[in-house]
Formats: sequence, structure tokens, C-alpha cells
Amino acid sequence: MNIYLLILVLGIISTVSFVYGRKKALMSVKGQISQLHSLPSHYGWYAAMVGLVPGLFILVVWIIFGSTVIDKMVLSRMAETVQSMSRFEVNILMNDIRNLAAGDAISGPATPELRDAADYFNHISKSTFTVVSLSAISVTALFTAFGIYRIDPELRSRNRLESFILFSLVACSVIAILTTIGIVSSLVFETMRFLEKVPLSEFLFGLQWSPQTALRADQVGSSGSFGAIPLITGTLLITFIALLVAAPVGLLSAVYMTEFADRKTRGFFKPLLEILAGIPTVVYGFFAALVVAPAIRNTGDLVGLEIASESALAAGIVMGIMIIPLMSSLSDDVISAVPQSLRDGSYGLGATKTETILNVILPAALPGIVSAFLLAASRAIGETMIVVMAAGMAANLTANPLEAVTTVTVQIVALLTGDQEFDSAKTLSAFALGLALFIITLSLNFLALYVVRKYREQYD
Repeated sequence: MNIYLLILVLGIISTVSFVYGRKKALMSVKGQISQLHSLPSHYGWYAAMVGLVPGLFILVVWIIFGSTVIDKMVLSRMAETVQSMSRFEVNILMNDIRNLAAGDAISGPATPELRDAADYFNHISKSTFTVVSLSAISVTALFTAFGIYRIDPELRSRNRLESFILFSLVACSVIAILTTIGIVSSLVFETMRFLEKVPLSEFLFGLQWSPQTALRADQVGSSGSFGAIPLITGTLLITFIALLVAAPVGLLSAVYMTEFADRKTRGFFKPLLEILAGIPTVVYGFFAALVVAPAIRNTGDLVGLEIASESALAAGIVMGIMIIPLMSSLSDDVISAVPQSLRDGSYGLGATKTETILNVILPAALPGIVSAFLLAASRAIGETMIVVMAAGMAANLTANPLEAVTTVTVQIVALLTGDQEFDSAKTLSAFALGLALFIITLSLNFLALYVVRKYREQYD
């Protein structure tokens, strides 16, 4: 039995309990619904939820902790081999065991010991899941019977369902908060480990980024150079170019859609513009690498400029095209939300349509437009694929958009690609970069909230 079949079985049991619980509630009052405390469907949902929730709880616990338990059981069987290994080597070994058990490629030869561990892994996985499946089905059936037994005309099933829904909403909110705390904590803790190996001043103010381990003892930066200034500069340069493209095009297109276009034109162009939002970023990367970058380089050759094959300008232009729908859609919404009475008042005073847009509509929508601008900036800062394919991975400290640069996100991907040793400064630097990127985007969000609160006006 796989996990999908188990969920199907639990769903069937809950469906049967819903039908039978509803039927029992009606039978208990001989079909006179007015004698029931709640609606018949509430009794059915009560019976279904009483049985389904405990079974799903068992399944969720196994999904979260099952793999860890199985790994510990497999490693305990190989205690003599594992005790002399480092944490990194143990992780590699466990990864090989999982891959061999699944029939995938492994990092080394398939020794008899490794095959035996893979067979044991498969055996334990099937056995534990069988136990979990039988436990979930049994508990669901038992609690379903209990829920149906509890049904009577005086049972406050609606109140209990509402309490359950409220608890579920609170639980989802708590999970979201804990997830945020977990993300931030993981970044902070790993960054502190990184700062034990690399001084904070070097990371924040260093002008050279070269995190690889040196091949010679006399090589410059024998322990690696971890200055983040080139990465932050490259990120801001590409973001600035992207905003130069997206902000005017997105804002002006929003003004046209809301103030000038008729309904038929708006219905045609607005979906057409928002199609850009559904294009995968890797496609934008192909477009930047195969069309935009060669076009810029060839244009530079015509006028005598030396332009890198992978330039910040190409990446910035394509990234700007990518975030045009975001800027346009949000600006469209805030401009449309400006009350019509403001427009009518401006026209009544003799203002033209252009004067009304410039002096009334845009100032009224300014907080939302600024928020859209900063949100688009955050989207551009976090983009990776376009930069990898169009701007490259060279950490150059330059403000020249015609040269190759890289961004923080690209370096994070490069540092965490493949099997990594999480005790080295090279790998830990990815978390420090992630925390820096998180602080930058969080600052932009706070700035957007400040602008909205400062310039927001209330309209009747």
C-alpha cells in the first residue's frame, strides 16, 4: 500500500461515516429536522472529522519523522562502519543507500555491505509503512464508530465543527509563524557559524569574492575571499536596470488600460500583457542569452564599444520585461481604486484628462504605485535563472552595465549545488548571503509600508 492508496482508504471511511452519521441523525428524530440541534449535514461532518483527524495525524507524524527513524535504524545496523566517519561522510553514505535501494546511481562502487544496507532499508521502509497504514486505518475506523455512537438530537455538532475549524485556522497561522521563525533562525545560526570563520568586516566590506579553497599555500586568499560587496553591487546594478525598464512601461501601460482604453481594448491587451507573468524564468534566460545579449554585443561592435558576452545590461533588460506584468497589474489595481468622484471633480473644474491623471489620479494612487515598485524590486533582487544565463557568475566589482557581473542568488545556488561540507566557510557563506538578501528585501517591505502609511489618504 502506498501513501495515496492509504489516503484514499481513509477518505472512503470518512465518506461512509458522513453518510451514516447524517442518516442516523435524521432517523433519531424520524425525519423532523426541526428537532435536531444542528443541520443533518453537521452531524455527518462531525462523524467524518472525528474519525479522519486521528488517522491523518498518524500519517502526518510518519511523513515528518518516518524517514529519520528509518535512517537511524539502518545506521545502527552499520554502527562499526559509521563510528569512524564524519557527519558529512555519513550523509553521503545514507544518500548512497537510499539511491541504491531505489535503483539509482551512487557515488561509489556497490559493495556487499552497501547492498545489504539497501535491502534492509527497503525492508524497514515497507514494514514501518505497513504498521503505520494499519494503525491509521484502525484508529480512523475506531474513532468513526465512536463519533457515530455519540450522535443524538441534542449533540451540538455545529458548535463542535466551528470549534474545529477555528482550531484549524489558528493551527495554520501558528505553522506559518513557526515556519518564518524557523527560516530566519536557520539563516541566523548558520551565519553565526560562518562569522566564526570569517570576520564580519571582511564579509560586509570586502571587495573580492572568491570562496573556493586555494590550491597553494601562497595563493592570494588561501582560505578564500568572502567580500560580499561585488555580489551586492551586481545585484543592485541588475535590479536598477530592470526597474528602469519595468517601472515606466508598467506604470504607463496601467494608466492607458485604466484611463484611455475602452473595454474591448482593455479586455484584449491586459490578458496579453499578463501572459508574461506565466512564462518560466528559464525561458526568459534563454531569450536573454540567445537574443538580447548577442544583439547588445553586436550593437556595441557597430559603435566601437566592447561589450561582454554576458553583460548586466542584457540580464537587466530581460528581467525588467519579466516584472512588467507585476508592476502593471498592481498599478492598474490602485489606479482603478481611485474614486470616480475625484475625476469628476477635476473635470468639473476644467482640467483636461492629462492634467487630471498627473495632478489627481497619480498622487492619489501614489502609495500603491510605490508599493508596486518596491515589490517589483524585491522580485528582481531574488531572480536567479536569468542572471545565470545572461550575466554569468563572475563576481566583478563594477558599475558598468556592459560588463559581466553576478548576484547574491546566483552565488547561493553555486555554493549549495552538489554534495557540500557544511562545516566549511565556503558552504556557510551561502547562509550569510541568504541572510543579507533577506534583510535587503525585508527593508524594502518596511519602506513600502512606511510610504503607504505616510501618504495614504482616506476617501469617502
